[in-house]
Amino acid sequence: MTSSTLLESTPVRRTARPNATLRARPAPTWGTIGTYTALAAITIFCLAPFYWMLVTSLKGPADIFDNSLLPLAPTLENYAAVFGAQNTFVYALRNSLVIAGSVTVIALFFGVTAAYAIARLDFRGKNAVLGLFLATSMFPGVAILTPLFQLFADLGWINTFQAMIIPDVSFALPLGVYILVSFFRAMPWELEAAARVDGCTRGQAFRKIILPLAVPGVFTTAILVFISAWNEFMIANAMSQTPDAQPVTVAIAQFTGISQYDKPYGTQMAAGVIVTIPLIILVLVFQRRIVSGLTAGGVK
Repeated sequence: MTSSTLLESTPVRRTARPNATLRARPAPTWGTIGTYTALAAITIFCLAPFYWMLVTSLKGPADIFDNSLLPLAPTLENYAAVFGAQNTFVYALRNSLVIAGSVTVIALFFGVTAAYAIARLDFRGKNAVLGLFLATSMFPGVAILTPLFQLFADLGWINTFQAMIIPDVSFALPLGVYILVSFFRAMPWELEAAARVDGCTRGQAFRKIILPLAVPGVFTTAILVFISAWNEFMIANAMSQTPDAQPVTVAIAQFTGISQYDKPYGTQMAAGVIVTIPLIILVLVFQRRIVSGLTAGGVK
């Protein structure tokens, strides 16, 4: 028997290669554990007030001060009382929609145009203009509340929507300009230059090229401005003294109980849940758009 015959008859053993995809995960480090622990603590800290508000809204008057994590006898009577005849919650919802919607539209119009001019046009002092926008956002609202009240009282604007819309726009506009400036600066200059070469004016290039590409940033700004105007309380509380003009934030604070000494905590908590849930749904549905709009300006 020759050596070649032995080689042919002897089976060749093949060692199986370890699967590259089935690798053991690295053991978590203390840094990873600390990060997830911190994130869990922050999440609990942010969700705890809303959870407590939800639980309290399901409690009856006798259990309102009970500290149990779950209501002992869940009831929906607080939600029925929110829409009762003694409360003007439905009208307040309408007022909040009108005020927040108007603030969003006005702030977006001026914010988009101002941010485009600061980011894409070359003129002297544009950095100072941007700094002025940001500086106005640092003024606390309580510092200008009394002058605004006196001004609007002289104009006869107390208990009107414009007395709440104009201050809200002044606070929302710096936020919108700041977000949109970084977004416009991140856009390639070649797009606008190519449109100008094709015969577009600067305005046409803005409307047909730049503005459609800026939709994520504009959408993100709109959501943040709407939420800010929807939650505003201090100025609205000073400028609206009748139910006809009060938004939901003020109307909830004006809820009355059976007597003047009875504070309807359960009804207020139920109204807070009704007002908060649409905002939560809005953020959760458009979460990716919000994140992409906030981060797009930082990506070159």
